[in-house]
Amino acid sequence: MRTFLLTLTLPLFVWAGGATPAPKAGSGYHTLTTIDGKTIHYKGTRNGLEIKEYKGKIVFLEFWGTHCPPCRMSIPHYIALNKKYKDKLAMLAVEVQDTPKALLKQFVQSRGINYDVVAYRDALPFVNYIARRAQWNGSIPFLIIFDQNGNVVTMQVGLLNEKALAGVIEELSKIQAKKSAASTPKKPAPKQPAKQSAPTAAH
Repeated sequence: MRTFLLTLTLPLFVWAGGATPAPKAGSGYHTLTTIDGKTIHYKGTRNGLEIKEYKGKIVFLEFWGTHCPPCRMSIPHYIALNKKYKDKLAMLAVEVQDTPKALLKQFVQSRGINYDVVAYRDALPFVNYIARRAQWNGSIPFLIIFDQNGNVVTMQVGLLNEKALAGVIEELSKIQAKKSAASTPKKPAPKQPAKQSAPTAAH
């Protein structure tokens, strides 16, 4: 597990080994449903989480609550980051203070939240699974950052500023770009045509 030291030190939790329990017969994925009806397919991996809809993107997974002041303070940061890095970042916010879904929808709309939100009662197995793997003690906001391959990068309780979060996105993007460049076979240089000798004048 790798951490990024930016403008602050990110305290690290332990991501316990083990994948998700076997899902019911079907695709091999478990599912979450967002408050607007979008289905999210996920399964645990040894080093993180695989989310089908977010494949190839950096993922911010947050446990938050509508009555949590630092959670509400984080929202504008995530909205701005989701706009700026829409091709690189996916955000999944699970509300864990059990706000009724109707009120949660109103809250999301009033705040202009532009990322995926899941209600607590629609995410209980997922919350319990993440809590066990991350040894989460219930404090919020709680953020887990996954790289483009679904591996846990870091976990943080408390408010992070937008600059620090953007720094993580930029750093992970640079690392991915270097990996992509290294794995791309170089094309051989085109062969230059052989130079022909000038004809020798006859005497």
